[in-house]
Amino acid sequence: MEKPIKHWEDVRDLLRNWREENCRQSEDVVDLWKEVLANHFGKLGDEGWLVLEQVFIAALDCHSMEVANFCLSKLNQEFPDSMRVKRLKAMKYEALERYEDALDILDLIIKKDETNAASRKRKVTIYKSQGMIIEAIKELTDYLRIFMADQEAWMELCDLYISQQEWNKAAFCVEELMLHSPFNHLYLQRYAEIKYTQGGYENLEVARSYYAQAAKLNPQNVRALYGLLLTSVHMASNSKCPSQKKKESIKLSEWATNQLSQLQGSNDTMWHQETADLVKTVARPIVV
Repeated sequence: MEKPIKHWEDVRDLLRNWREENCRQSEDVVDLWKEVLANHFGKLGDEGWLVLEQVFIAALDCHSMEVANFCLSKLNQEFPDSMRVKRLKAMKYEALERYEDALDILDLIIKKDETNAASRKRKVTIYKSQGMIIEAIKELTDYLRIFMADQEAWMELCDLYISQQEWNKAAFCVEELMLHSPFNHLYLQRYAEIKYTQGGYENLEVARSYYAQAAKLNPQNVRALYGLLLTSVHMASNSKCPSQKKKESIKLSEWATNQLSQLQGSNDTMWHQETADLVKTVARPIVV
């Protein structure tokens, strides 16, 4: 915070803005609660319950359990049967590393409401924090059977599969993402990276195609440009590559090199000299 805020209405408005903008600002939230808002809680009206939830989550982030316990107690008194409050209690157990207790509460919530997305996601988070990647994958897969349009969940599942080197399954996740957003250059880039990692001439050809599409959608995507450069050079030097495709690869590598050079020239801070030298080395002339 730039300057201290002492009036409770100003604090209320500030916390409201942070909620609307999805800003955690956890340390500031806890400090403002302790210094100002705790003494004026009765003036907040119904908004006070949203503030308590916000302060509770911030207190967990800061491991300020005294504040977290106070907020949870108030919420539990007002909403004793609320599934939302029960989920907050599970988050508290998670912060205390009482994972089994947290999972028991979340399972109870899901049993009563199978469509409770937040509770299912918290289970995935708990499994990940314990290094139980297989369990996290299973839970996230079950979640996506119900919420198939959740793009963040597909990306998370992709990352989990990549951590297990399940490349085909990771590629399937990105294919689902591309169905939802076919012009998202980041999805195209991720798919190309997976195919490039899998290796082999056919996967390399697919990777080049998706790198090229990503680079055309966003000519400032350095990762896509560099990936296009690498795949084009490798394809042009591959004995399995037909003559026509070699020529295409050479043209694409030259285009990617020019784009990278322009980015380097327009903004020197984007590229270190070592990277520029590497680009020149990789993009050396190819004899067909």
